[in-house]
Amino acid sequence: MTVTPRGIQEIEVADKRVFVRVDFNVPVDENQEIVDDTRIRAALPTIQHLMDQGARIILASHFGRPKGEFKEKYSLRRVAQRLEELLGKKIFMASDCVGEEPKRLISQLKPGEIVLLENLRFYSGEEANDPAFARQLAELADIYVNDAFGAAHRAHASTAGMAAFLPAAAGFLMQKEVKALSEVLTYPKRPFLAIIGGAKVSDKIKLLDNFLDKVDMLAVGGGMANTFFKAQGWEVGKSLVENDYLDFARHLMASAPEKGVEFLLPVDVVVADRMAAEAQTKIVKPEAVPADWMILDIGPATVQLLEEVCQESRTVLWNGPMGVFELPPFAQGTTAVARILARTEAVTIIGGGDSAAAVEQAGVAEQITHISTGGGASLEFLEGRELPGVVALAAK
Repeated sequence: MTVTPRGIQEIEVADKRVFVRVDFNVPVDENQEIVDDTRIRAALPTIQHLMDQGARIILASHFGRPKGEFKEKYSLRRVAQRLEELLGKKIFMASDCVGEEPKRLISQLKPGEIVLLENLRFYSGEEANDPAFARQLAELADIYVNDAFGAAHRAHASTAGMAAFLPAAAGFLMQKEVKALSEVLTYPKRPFLAIIGGAKVSDKIKLLDNFLDKVDMLAVGGGMANTFFKAQGWEVGKSLVENDYLDFARHLMASAPEKGVEFLLPVDVVVADRMAAEAQTKIVKPEAVPADWMILDIGPATVQLLEEVCQESRTVLWNGPMGVFELPPFAQGTTAVARILARTEAVTIIGGGDSAAAVEQAGVAEQITHISTGGGASLEFLEGRELPGVVALAAK
């Protein structure tokens, strides 16, 4: 994917009403308190630029899955409060995202002031990419900016539809994401290593296929490695396996050497008698998993192997955890990979999702070249697919 949208820095925004689609879909706890504000902080450079340039700023986002209905638990009010703290500036909160009340608030904005619209997904027209709803949103502004890379793989009214009605540009986060992921796909520094984890081969089949023509080394871990073990005739006990993908696994393992790609699987694994924090565990070779046990993480020898191949590489891309990351006893492999990437001198790209969370939790985010804010969006981009939110901007 090589489309390059126009950047926000290329357009005149002074005194203009600028609608900025951001991704403020942040995780919250049972008390609806924000537990990770990474996505809010990622939008700050674009917001600050617009403030500095004297734009009248309209921020809009989705939050959760309210399914086209107003639900208080999905209100963006908590986000407005956090944004105020981060910017040290008053945020005007609209009670709706279209209609008279947002129009009134926007008409009263002074240059550099900000209004945050209420959750876009309170309207079914958002996810349906309804042109009428997109037009309603567009009527609020003079310029449309998309900075929501995390939602760029969705063809929704605010991520794609609005670009048909207004001059459009990409925010700084969108530009940064597209540039980093495009570069790793088109001209990576070599050797290029991809470490792909996660639970299921079916979730990553297009990614694995695409990468076989791009990388020098491909390391597979996480639950999906179990399918490759079984494809070689090894018994894996009660481990998660996708029997429908055994042929694909065999095909991939056979194709890799033909294409000059070194294919790596875990050489040892952590197994447990059940999936629980207090389970009995031991380290075994993947061909020696006890019948009633399950593979839940990579072992120390595999961590050492990954350390060695990372040190040989000049570009490392990581997407997906190495084990059942949610349970502390089986998060060690994932955390170890995060720390390995922090130590390497290679260009390091983290493809969002659990891998990004692992890097944050390990406290090594500052040592990573690029951490994508969009799990699904980065995955589709790396699969070689066009993202509607990016294509809509490039079309302008």
